[in-house]
Amino acid sequence: MMTSAGGKIQSPANGTGHSDMEYGEAEMDFNWDEYLEELGATAAPHTSFKHVELSLQSSFQPGMKLEVANKTCPDTYWVATIITTCGQLLLLRFCGYGDDRKADFWCDVMTAELHPVGWCTQNNKRLQPPEDNVYLRAAIKEKYSDWTEFLIKELTGSRTAPTNLLEGPLRGKNTVDLIVSGCVLEIRDACEPCVYWAARVQRNVGGRLCLSYIGLDDPAHFIWIFYLDTRLRPLGWAKENQFPMEPPTELRDMKSSEEWTEALEKATAEALKKPLPLEVFKDHADLRKHSFRTGMKLEMVTPREPFHICPASVTKVYNEYYFQVTVDDMTAEATPRSVVCHADSPAILPVQWCLKNGVGLEKPRGFQSQDFDWADYLKYSGTEAAPEACFLNASVSRGFCKDTWLEAVNPLQPAEFCVARITQVKGRLLWLRFEGLSKPLADCIVDVESMDIFPVGWCEANSYPLTAIRKAVCQSQKKIAVVQPEKQSIPSPMENIPLDLCQSVTMDTGSVNGKYCCSQIFINHRCFSGPYLNKGRIAELPQTVGPGKCTLVLKEVLTMLINSAYKPARVLRELQLVEDPKWNCLEETLKAKYKGKSYRSSVRIVRLAEQVSDFCRTVCVRLQCCPNLFGPTLVSDNCPENCSIYTKTKYTYYYGKRRKVGRPSLAESTQDGDTAKSSRRRKKRKTIFVQKKRRSSVVGYNNTESPQDSDYFYEDDDDDSVSEEGSSSEPHEEAPPRSYMDVSRRGRPRRSITQRRVTHPGTTDQSPLRRTTRSHSYTHNQPSGHACTKPDHTEEEEGRLVLERNPLEWSVSDVVDFIMSTDCASLAKIFQEQDIDGQALLLLTLPTVQECMDLKLGPAIKLCHQIERVKVAFYSQYAN
Repeated sequence: MMTSAGGKIQSPANGTGHSDMEYGEAEMDFNWDEYLEELGATAAPHTSFKHVELSLQSSFQPGMKLEVANKTCPDTYWVATIITTCGQLLLLRFCGYGDDRKADFWCDVMTAELHPVGWCTQNNKRLQPPEDNVYLRAAIKEKYSDWTEFLIKELTGSRTAPTNLLEGPLRGKNTVDLIVSGCVLEIRDACEPCVYWAARVQRNVGGRLCLSYIGLDDPAHFIWIFYLDTRLRPLGWAKENQFPMEPPTELRDMKSSEEWTEALEKATAEALKKPLPLEVFKDHADLRKHSFRTGMKLEMVTPREPFHICPASVTKVYNEYYFQVTVDDMTAEATPRSVVCHADSPAILPVQWCLKNGVGLEKPRGFQSQDFDWADYLKYSGTEAAPEACFLNASVSRGFCKDTWLEAVNPLQPAEFCVARITQVKGRLLWLRFEGLSKPLADCIVDVESMDIFPVGWCEANSYPLTAIRKAVCQSQKKIAVVQPEKQSIPSPMENIPLDLCQSVTMDTGSVNGKYCCSQIFINHRCFSGPYLNKGRIAELPQTVGPGKCTLVLKEVLTMLINSAYKPARVLRELQLVEDPKWNCLEETLKAKYKGKSYRSSVRIVRLAEQVSDFCRTVCVRLQCCPNLFGPTLVSDNCPENCSIYTKTKYTYYYGKRRKVGRPSLAESTQDGDTAKSSRRRKKRKTIFVQKKRRSSVVGYNNTESPQDSDYFYEDDDDDSVSEEGSSSEPHEEAPPRSYMDVSRRGRPRRSITQRRVTHPGTTDQSPLRRTTRSHSYTHNQPSGHACTKPDHTEEEEGRLVLERNPLEWSVSDVVDFIMSTDCASLAKIFQEQDIDGQALLLLTLPTVQECMDLKLGPAIKLCHQIERVKVAFYSQYAN
């Protein structure tokens, strides 16, 4: 836990010593998702790692003010407040809206014209609200006589965004990204808390810095330390606070005093030309004053080898912030094992902590008695125990649990990261068992706020090697073009995909994280969904996903598409074939479930924002849907591809690869030994002979749909057959009529079970089915003129909501009346209080309902179900 503060690197990374890291196939194949699923284990929550959470925060903070250019009026600006951040993307709200979120907008720091408050005054630019924003102007004029009066009140006491984050080379960078190789800072001596020396950054891995002491470039003496460690200070801090600048105690004799001084002066002169921004140190914790006195006893995790807890003594008090603790050793030839501590040091514990938590306390070396007792020991040594008030809250666990997994620094090799499992959680201490080491270690003891532990996936996200489990978890045969069921022991014939199509690109941790973040991805419900995706399920998806990290946003979108498919396994297989050698990719594991089986596949997803649009379009073409079905472009009314004019068959012909997606064979042969099983399955299916009615589409259709426009979903047991997927590309009228008994003996279409109740006089079950017009009902040889007509009032038609009026025209009272008619009537008052009309109702989602209405998950889900019914009815009746 404390070795990273001053531990030396002894690994191949710096050319000295030996490490357990191996760069073979075992590491390349290691996959956290696979490993955890195989063990049935879980990862430690990401929110438990306080230092990592801080490192991911943007340099821009919510509440900061800045001046934004008005798009509609050149050379005019208005003040906006930062609401939240995502990489280099900022969610802004113009001053004057108060708490109203309806006009919030996203902008990219790298492309938008943003300036710190005061820039307009310095450059003689005009500050005024956007001319086209009538609401904002009226809201301000209602309370203030002019813009100046409003701005004076709004900006008094507010924080402005730093100039260097809006202009120049540091523009848009996160706090961690401000630390680049070559930067110089000051580090406190590990043995003398009042002595500092300069150190140069050799490498920045997600905030974990590899430092070299100025004047000593030998990699054997490099140290690793997290940028939030209290030992680090900006260059010049020691001089300002009148602390001496001297080389590290253990290295002082390696060079003469003149050589050290010359190296320091040279490095300082160079560093001051490009100083490290002070924003880097904004999250550093302030030290508390301690209450320790010399001679006090306590318990401490052994330094440098944190595998035991033993008695220790306060041997020196430097000042009100620092003191020295030494492990008790009664042998004659004892070498002092001391460490400098402060009030918040994680390795120190009150007397009898081990006894209270059921942990073994290692007795001091040379202690004669068989059993160790604190009362006897204090009496024997004539000392007192440090009061519990001197220590941190010993009960804080930060959400860590036993048998969860994480990534941790090897305490004996600070450059090495290992897979680790939490074997015990006692108070604020964790016991970690490292996996994958050639020489097993005893369980390592770390504090819950140690900066040497990291969440699962941290190394991969920062392109740093992780010492993987030596047992191969993911076989190389899983990188195939055919999706296989999980835990299938015998792989079927496959077409291997070259593994070097998407080479892993080492991330420059000093570069802007924003290039790995994308803006919102729009799901355009009006666009054609193709033969694989269910139009009704697509219509229920949210309109936007993101913004956020490209791989995370796209993974979420692809997961939603898989879940919206007729056969998720087939879509998963198609996604596996999406690739381009020019893309900068990251492999992500996607899952699908179909007919009780689980499938998984490694899908290549682009990492760069500039490649997102091309990736989305390629996926759409692969799925034979409209190229604009999802992507960074919002399609309003008319799709540029004019996809609404094509039926499912025709559209597949024009936009697909002109491959025939045929209906599955109705005469499937059974494998030997499966006859009885198939027979039982067929017998069960006889009771569900139904044709699945196509969910209404957002795209407009002709008044009379041809039979080939209908969607059929065929159930079949052979998941590897291409012919079984999607809808038939052959006109259905070409197929000879089949009786009920004929169809029931083979693979057959099905529709919603509610359709079984639709019967008419003079019809029999043996007659063929025919689909009528927009009424969405099915008849048996019934003229279209007798089809059911749309009722004049809101009612349930075959389990679906039918609306009397367009919900976009609903008033607040109309919304309240609708909620009162559902099983969520008790929530109607909230809609009245929140002034939710029809337009607002259609925009509600589960997260919004939970956040704004303060509902528990159960009532929120019930309410969202009713809202989704309105949305589906809206898309069905009014969207086109």
